[in-house]
Amino acid sequence: MPEPSTIPFEHARAAFLEACALDVTTPKPGNVSMQSPGHGMNAAQFLASANAALDALFAPGARVGQRILDAVTRTRAAAGCNTNLGIVLLIAPLAAALEETGPAPSAPAWRAAASRVLTRLDVEDARLAYRAIALANPGGLGDAPEQSVHAPPTLGLRDAMRLASERDSIARQYANGFTDLFETGLVAYREAPPNAPEVAMLNVFLAFLGGWPDSHIMRKHGLALAQSVTLAAREQHARWRQTPLASRRAPADPRLDAWDAQLKARAINPGTSADLAVATLFVARCLEAGGALHLTHRG
Repeated sequence: MPEPSTIPFEHARAAFLEACALDVTTPKPGNVSMQSPGHGMNAAQFLASANAALDALFAPGARVGQRILDAVTRTRAAAGCNTNLGIVLLIAPLAAALEETGPAPSAPAWRAAASRVLTRLDVEDARLAYRAIALANPGGLGDAPEQSVHAPPTLGLRDAMRLASERDSIARQYANGFTDLFETGLVAYREAPPNAPEVAMLNVFLAFLGGWPDSHIMRKHGLALAQSVTLAAREQHARWRQTPLASRRAPADPRLDAWDAQLKARAINPGTSADLAVATLFVARCLEAGGALHLTHRG
């Protein structure tokens, strides 16, 4: 029988792979899926990336920056492009925090542990993460006025992320202790029935996309277009939800499929909203494995 301290990592590794698989089995407007490749990428690359990054993200005792760099390096070797930088940046500190929570974390305990992990991030974590970001070379990456990834950092990783938190939703999770995941994301997850994971994934994605402008769209296309996509997402989400989520078993929707095609024709990829959704599904599945989520899951 495994030692109790090893149990959460088996849950966590499985939850991570499941969340990454749901990312591509669930058709999400503008994102790559098994049903709809796009942006020069396909679902197989995303699945290969998840498997390549797994061991690095869940390396026991590793510092957060090292997890990020190793995961991105292995992803580049497996997929040949940036498929999961945002996911890696989100999961690395959450995985590190899981080492402090015991075999069955509650959401408050995990958030508290994540805050401690974020507080400890130092310049070395920033240096390693900067190397990973430069290697991934995400679309639309520019040169920030302070703590640019093209220069050696002089601040710890969390402080550097705080500087970017107003313009980047992933950086904001470092600044606010993953508030958006544990609140907006988990609320949307709990609205779906427990035996319909793709419905949950799509509901979480649309909650994020309709909540605020997607950072990836902002970097590539500017704030005005990102805001227009956010408004469209709110309308699409409200329409899609007219059928109660509790009665849904599949996310299929012809109008969302049509919007997906329109976004891809314009090279618009809501990648940050997808990254946040993957991280939320990871957290939710870990909490369920520990028995900490199902009692509040509304079916």
